[in-house]
Amino acid sequence: MNRRSFIKKLLAGSLAFFGISGGTYYYARNVEPALLTVHKETIQSKKIPSSFDGFKIIQFSDTHIGFHYTLDQFQELVKKINALEPDLIVFTGDLVDKPNQYNWNPRLTNLLSSLHAPKGKFWIYGNHDHGGYGTEIVKEVMGQANFQLLKNSHHTIEQQVDRILIAGIDDVMLGQPNLSKTLENTNPDLFTILLAHEPDIADKSMEFPVDVQLSGHSHGGQVRLPFVGHLYTPLYAEKYVEGKYRFESSNLDLYVSRGIGTTRLPYRFLCKPEITLFTLKTQ
Repeated sequence: MNRRSFIKKLLAGSLAFFGISGGTYYYARNVEPALLTVHKETIQSKKIPSSFDGFKIIQFSDTHIGFHYTLDQFQELVKKINALEPDLIVFTGDLVDKPNQYNWNPRLTNLLSSLHAPKGKFWIYGNHDHGGYGTEIVKEVMGQANFQLLKNSHHTIEQQVDRILIAGIDDVMLGQPNLSKTLENTNPDLFTILLAHEPDIADKSMEFPVDVQLSGHSHGGQVRLPFVGHLYTPLYAEKYVEGKYRFESSNLDLYVSRGIGTTRLPYRFLCKPEITLFTLKTQ
C-alpha cells in the first residue's frame, strides 16, 4: 500500500483518535514511542536439549532509524539489550526507514557491533531493508557489525554436545522467500526457530518442521483504540498482529513483536515499543 492509500485508509480512525484531546496527541507523539518495554516469554519444548535449558534469546525488530527514531535512542536500546545478557540476538528486519535517503553514520555500525551475544547475532531482511535500493547497504552495515544474514538459510547453534537450529527467510514482500531451500537438509528432530519478517507467512511455515517463528513488521498496529483494537496493519501482517499465536495442528508457535520504531506516522497509542526476551526451557 502506498503512502496516499495508507493515510486515506487511516484518516477516519486517526481523526477520531486525535480528536480525543490535545493531551492524547502529545502522549502518542512524544511519550509512548519512547516507552520501551521488555516483553518476556518462556518457550517450552521436549525438543529443547537439557544444555539449552535457560538459554536466552533477544529479539528486536523494526527500528526504522531515521523516521523519528535517533541513534541516541538506539544507543539506549543497545544498553538495555546488553544488560539482559542474552546468549543469542536476532533482528527481524527494517533497520532504517529509507535506506537510500538515510545519512549512514559509522556510529550505527559501532552500536550494532557493541551488541554482545556469545552464541551469535543473526538478522533477516525486512521490506524497508530491500526498499529504496537499500539491500546491499544494509547488508554491508550488518556484516561489519558481525551480524550473520539468514537469507533462505539456516545455522546450527551448538552448546556442549547439543544443537538447535536457527533459520531465516528473505522478505516476503520485496524479496524471494523460499522455505524449502531454507530448511533443506536439516534434521526435523532439532528444535528449530524461524525468523520471518512478515508474520502471516506462518500459514506456510506450519507445513514445515518449524517449532517457533519470530516476526515483526506489524508494529502491533502502532495505534490501538479501546474496544476497537488496531486501526491498520500492513500487508502480510493482517491476520497475526502482536503477541503469541499457537497452531495446534502443526505445533508451531508464532511470536509477533510490536517492534521499536514507527513508520508512516510517528505515533504509538496503547501499543508500546518492545524487545522480547525468550528463555528456552526443557519440558
